[in-house]
Amino acid sequence: MQQLPSPLLRYSRQIILKKIGPSGQRRIREASVAIIGCGALGSYSAELLARAGIGRLKLVDRDVVELDNLHRQLYTEKHAEWNTPKAIACAERLKEVNSEVEIEPLVLDVSPSNVLGIIEDVDVVLDGTDNFETRFLINDACLKLEKHCVFGACYRDLRHDIPDDP
Repeated sequence: MQQLPSPLLRYSRQIILKKIGPSGQRRIREASVAIIGCGALGSYSAELLARAGIGRLKLVDRDVVELDNLHRQLYTEKHAEWNTPKAIACAERLKEVNSEVEIEPLVLDVSPSNVLGIIEDVDVVLDGTDNFETRFLINDACLKLEKHCVFGACYRDLRHDIPDDP
């Protein structure tokens, strides 16, 4: 494998920004993020964080990659064919993007018994889940542990708005 140039070159487009600079890039490198839900929002957020040079990512999802995920998520046909767990598939892809990022994939269902353990050692939690029960659970855990929580969601399920084929 060819040796990559120094991190200064890799992240030079970020470092030249006054609001980031070398010290900001160091802070990015020292930061850790848990991404709970590795679907469209979670997988692409993970990719952007890896490209930015985040130090550590914890990827949490219990689902496997399916064919209907491929048009909007980070995964490949191989992942869908092999029913690869999303957390594992996401970690594989991110290692190809930035091998310097520490990645911990966790294939599990987030529950009241494990949520605190999942997020206790990270700086920020990104909630990419698709249900309110888990979203409330993550929010409560972040409040309890005083963690920053970022979330995003779809406005509604558009499948009900698609007309039938004529």
